[in-house]
Amino acid sequence: MKASLLLASTLFVCASPAFCDSTIVVTTPLAGATVAPSFLLVALASPCSGQQISATGYSLDYGDTTIVNAVSINALVTAATGSHTLHVKSWGNQGSACDTDVPITVSASLLSTDVTVSQPNPGAKVVSGFALIASGTQCQSQPIGAFGFSLDNSSSTTIVNSTTVNAPVSVSRGAHTLHVKSWGNQGSACDTDIPIQVVPAPVSQLPSTAIAVRTIQALTGWQAQIDTATGAGSSTYGTTQFTTSPSMGGKTRQFSTTAANYGGERYDVSFGADTSATNFLYDGWLYLPSSGANIANLELDMNQVMANGQTVIYGFQCDGWSGTWDYTANAGTPQNYIDTWIHSAAPCNLQNWAQNTWHHVQISYSRDDNGNVTYNSVWLDNVEQDLNATVPSAFDLGWGSVLLTNLQVDGNTSGSSSSTLYMDKLTVYRW
Repeated sequence: MKASLLLASTLFVCASPAFCDSTIVVTTPLAGATVAPSFLLVALASPCSGQQISATGYSLDYGDTTIVNAVSINALVTAATGSHTLHVKSWGNQGSACDTDVPITVSASLLSTDVTVSQPNPGAKVVSGFALIASGTQCQSQPIGAFGFSLDNSSSTTIVNSTTVNAPVSVSRGAHTLHVKSWGNQGSACDTDIPIQVVPAPVSQLPSTAIAVRTIQALTGWQAQIDTATGAGSSTYGTTQFTTSPSMGGKTRQFSTTAANYGGERYDVSFGADTSATNFLYDGWLYLPSSGANIANLELDMNQVMANGQTVIYGFQCDGWSGTWDYTANAGTPQNYIDTWIHSAAPCNLQNWAQNTWHHVQISYSRDDNGNVTYNSVWLDNVEQDLNATVPSAFDLGWGSVLLTNLQVDGNTSGSSSSTLYMDKLTVYRW
């Protein structure tokens, strides 16, 4: 427990003063506190009768004692409603015993909290290792001093001594209940239950025949050009280069964009040719510093020329204006094409992405022989969102055979703004 939580109160009580000269500091709950049926106990013991502490423990009323082999206690205690005496105990290494008694009242009505779990959403499909993101300020009208989480009926709770939690959670596949817990600084306890479905990682579902082109961000042929379709003029421009910081593997690509009048700068590179592949998984990592707040839309596209010479555009973006993942479609014909964006029901907004953090983006899509594209799913930081949308997306552009990927950055203001974005470990799988 952080030292900041040890400022609440101290209670100096010894059950047998003639024998015990120990001070047990109970910081949560305070003597006389009203707590929920599940509350946090935090205590620290000093030497007991001049003997070094060998263990601590606690019990309720005349019940069994829970032993903690440490000089401190940070435990979740469950009690029935009503009045109780919480006995906080310590033992010296030569047999001495000390006890601090804390009177408490347990009330089932203390359950209110303003805790918000922003990820995952109830019912979400997640990959093990997903991030739990939650925040709040009060539990049962008490300022929150700690967060925690557990899974299903497990008695093991991971405690985070903070007013927010952003932690990875690993769990086996299948249906689970994620218990997001918070504790007030006087012993109150709150719990938010999130049902989740843990699914296989997308890479684990790839067939053995899948071809992987890795570290695409490290290729030397990246180019930058204005996307005139966004209305950008000559005041929009961008550069791309290698950088060593931030980096996941020493081969990070940096994209620096100056956008004017909501303009977009497109960066692209070819990474091979394959006219027969019909299934793809786009898999990369992105890092947004504070200037990422100046990005309205972020495109992560791929193009493929089919055997008939037509180009399939797999257009995909996080749309900051609509707050959704979008995909492209050809609303015309391959010869008289009308490239258009369609909003999906899956939410995405770059302004909600944590800054100065690597984010894992994976996109699954496939096509038929006529260039009709099915956008299957998108994963952001191991949270899956199903799309299941099929649209025509073949364009007669006269290109030679190629596989090509685009990254496009659109500005979010009618004036001029600058942003920086980093990419690492970009892999495209195909089969």
